[in-house]
Amino acid sequence: MAAKRSGSPLNKVGLGVRLLGASTLAGALVAALGLPAVGAIGLGAKSAVNDFNTIPDDLTIPTLSQASTIYDANGGVIAKVFSEDRTSVPLSQIAPIMQNALIDIEDHRFYQHGAIDLEGTLRALLKNSSSGNVSQGGSTLTQQYVKNVFINNAGDSNSAGFAEATRQTTGRKIQELRYAIKLEEDLSKQQILDDYLNITYFGEGAYGIEAAAELYFSVHASQLTIPQAAVLAGLEQSPSQYDPVVNPSEAIIRRNQVLQAMATYGTISPAQAKTAEASKLNLKVTYPKTGCITAKTGEGFFCNYVEQQVLNDPAFGSTSAARQATWNTGGLSIYTTLDPKDQNAVQQAINSHTRPTDSIVATSAMVQPGTGKIVAMAQSRPYGSGSNETEINYNAPATEGGGEGFQTGSVFKAITAATALSQGIPLSHTIDAVVSGDYPGMTDCNGTYHPAVPGMINDSDTNYGNINMVQAMAGSVNTYFAPLEAEVGLCNVVKMAQSFGLGYQAAPVQAGSSSPNGLQPIQQVQTLTLGVNNYTPVQMANVYATFAANGQYCTPTAITRVTNSAGKNLAVPQAGCHQVVSPSVAAGVNTLLKSVVADPGGTGASLNLSSWSDAGKTGTTNDDDAAWFDGYTSQLADATVMTNPNYPNQTMDPWTDIDGNTWPHAYGYLTSGPIWHDAMTQALSGQPDVPLTFADAPGNAQQSNSSNNGATLPAPTGPPPASPPAGTAAATVAATAPSTAAVATAAGATPAAAWAGSSAAERPAEVTDPG
Repeated sequence: MAAKRSGSPLNKVGLGVRLLGASTLAGALVAALGLPAVGAIGLGAKSAVNDFNTIPDDLTIPTLSQASTIYDANGGVIAKVFSEDRTSVPLSQIAPIMQNALIDIEDHRFYQHGAIDLEGTLRALLKNSSSGNVSQGGSTLTQQYVKNVFINNAGDSNSAGFAEATRQTTGRKIQELRYAIKLEEDLSKQQILDDYLNITYFGEGAYGIEAAAELYFSVHASQLTIPQAAVLAGLEQSPSQYDPVVNPSEAIIRRNQVLQAMATYGTISPAQAKTAEASKLNLKVTYPKTGCITAKTGEGFFCNYVEQQVLNDPAFGSTSAARQATWNTGGLSIYTTLDPKDQNAVQQAINSHTRPTDSIVATSAMVQPGTGKIVAMAQSRPYGSGSNETEINYNAPATEGGGEGFQTGSVFKAITAATALSQGIPLSHTIDAVVSGDYPGMTDCNGTYHPAVPGMINDSDTNYGNINMVQAMAGSVNTYFAPLEAEVGLCNVVKMAQSFGLGYQAAPVQAGSSSPNGLQPIQQVQTLTLGVNNYTPVQMANVYATFAANGQYCTPTAITRVTNSAGKNLAVPQAGCHQVVSPSVAAGVNTLLKSVVADPGGTGASLNLSSWSDAGKTGTTNDDDAAWFDGYTSQLADATVMTNPNYPNQTMDPWTDIDGNTWPHAYGYLTSGPIWHDAMTQALSGQPDVPLTFADAPGNAQQSNSSNNGATLPAPTGPPPASPPAGTAAATVAATAPSTAAVATAAGATPAAAWAGSSAAERPAEVTDPG
């Protein structure tokens, strides 16, 4: 083993540039290196040294980029991500044979000299002068480390900074030497060697000795053998020329040169060198997998969501550049909210009802009420850039690498209901739900008055008459909720939506407009209550989670804790849970939404979770362009949407299920609803029923089941919509679903399909759904 001679103070100083002027030989060396004016214009060595000492020596030691690991809520690894494949390790975790192999081939007098090796430099000067060019370098490991720092700090290999850092100029060499002298004063030889082995590039994308050992030989740096260490030590001079994967013959020649040096300087015996030289390379290449593309099946979108949170949330840095630096530097351990059981439940439910090859995409998100934790996030097209894959996360807004959201349809009506209940309007409040009429005049929060306009319709010519809020929600009646919106005030509905995190849509701000976060603010239009704004399943699941949590709103969160490479905890985004509506208001909304899944006339009656107290809402937009189901229990809230993301205003009709069966309409209870039902059932398996809090239903309604009060509506008498093919899974679901949005008036009027459009003059119509 090479001796670890740290060098006496005399060696460090005597061989440093500061005393070069003390000898004729040193003076010649300084002149040859091109230090200021020596030899060229006749100034003395003392003046040259003084000039040299004025050169800055405050080298900024970089924080080396390392891989970051993203963990799920159970501590399982979701993915490893990095900008550079590096895992920094202390010298104690690097095999001594590796340390000495590098020293022997690059700087065998490393422990004997200071920042500059006078003997090695003179040897290089003589060789270079005889050849007429720079054919041999005399740089010490310390000087080479400084050069690597320059390269690391330069960043992109195509940048001007990188070109300057690698340019063979006298000025750069002098600056390197000045820094090297300072490093030798401040750091021990062991520290310099440790830093060198962790910063050096070893080819094939591997930075640092640990990454190189894992890539070429699938072992840790502490486990490297003699021939393996020789291969890696040889790479330092030219990672591309001696790449053992691309140029194995060149790599063997270089390896054997290293082995000879190791034998010459006593690290190994001649016999060991001979045995190693006779061996094959014996590579066991393991290319590192990085990025969210490597995440477990179905978890790529959540992984991407976490990355975007780090890059966009001020908790990780006050500027975009600071956050990017945090991500690039890596070495982070990112602990997240993703629950493997819930994630698997959602992904399996999606896979059971859709195919990646479908033009229609299913997107779903699951949130934990009372915490804001996103416990699951899935899509029907896998994460990736291949055929029938996508890297667009439809649960994220456009500014965070996501889509533009989707019109929510009648799922939004819960916000209008919450506004009404907050104003003291009771569940028994009746409105004459006409067949068709004008949207009432309303004033938005900007003070702009929107006059009455035609277009408020339902799909049938039946006059509902006076119905209460429970009946209207169960049947999703447009001509009840639009007048209710006018009663409570458009601006008040907007403010309620903002308090539930819906102040901004997922779509980017339009050209010529400005926004503090680059997203479109909520549209303040008369059709607001019918769901004309574009939101993501994460947003909508979190809205309903707020009702489940008795009115406590929490910002959706994906990250619980982050530590850096030193184990220090970093600040993370907070859920900031706070009350946005009173528990009594939330209980009232729970009763309304329970009627949707529990009452015979409810649009989601076929989706009731029989073993758990639940509530939810269907939402289908005009022409069946998008179909939602958003529902919850006390433990979980999930929102699922199905649409064609490439053509969100294109009808999904006719609808084809996973078995290839087709039926005319893509109703929410047939499309998104079954996914929601299956996902919630599997996720909740083994958990007790924790009843939601409900308000008393209106006097004319009876209790629907043991866990809820809700309006019971008479069965519809009108013609049913087309059914799925007999014998299919969809047909089984449909058999128990209402054939129309059955709504009875207080006097028992014939129900009709609540299937209506908003004003086409304002924007494409939103339509409530018959399921």
